[in-house]
Amino acid sequence: MSHLPKPDASLFLASSVHDMKNSISVLQDTIRRLLAKASPDESGEYREMSQMLYETQRINGNLIQLLTLYKFGNDLYPFNPETQEIAEFARSAVSHVTPLLTSRQISLEVELENDCYWEFDSDLVNGIVVHAMNNAVQYTRDALHLRIACVDDALEIRIEDNGRGFPQHMVDDGIAAMRGVNFSTGSTGLGLYFAAVVAQMHGNRKERGSIRLENGGKLGGGCFILRLP
Repeated sequence: MSHLPKPDASLFLASSVHDMKNSISVLQDTIRRLLAKASPDESGEYREMSQMLYETQRINGNLIQLLTLYKFGNDLYPFNPETQEIAEFARSAVSHVTPLLTSRQISLEVELENDCYWEFDSDLVNGIVVHAMNNAVQYTRDALHLRIACVDDALEIRIEDNGRGFPQHMVDDGIAAMRGVNFSTGSTGLGLYFAAVVAQMHGNRKERGSIRLENGGKLGGGCFILRLP
């Protein structure tokens, strides 16, 4: 009797994550179409669909992050920094969250620097920005602010909300505060970890990208900041 080769569990996991991501994407698109046809004035069904959209987008984002981290670890991801027009990049990122913002009746102000161009991997940075805005939707009262500008020879992307802000220990400790699983909130810290890894991949001379959390900003709530040199 022949012996089967020892299975590569990580490969099975990556393949399963990919399949789950595709299924969630189909469900997500279906919910978007249903929301587009529904009226916010209807019964609680509209609010329930809005919550379903938020949850499917959150799950889809987490699956994409896991799959991308697997590719990073196995040198499979084609890291490709290219010069991006910031206005076009912002439009693309905002388009991914517009249905959710509309369904939650959350306003979004976008503030951009004129004629700004920067070199980065658009897919990776888009993933960070969209995930951060989706996360802010859960904690804001009714408004978000996206600001992208050149600050001290770096591109600074800020996602702000008018909610209660981050717990002070997260602001003080940053990534270190999110290591491990928080059973009271269900957080694994995956989003922050992914953002930090992607930021570090971007460099210019001796400078590397970084992330940080603040409270305050233009709206007085939580602020997620991505800085790319």
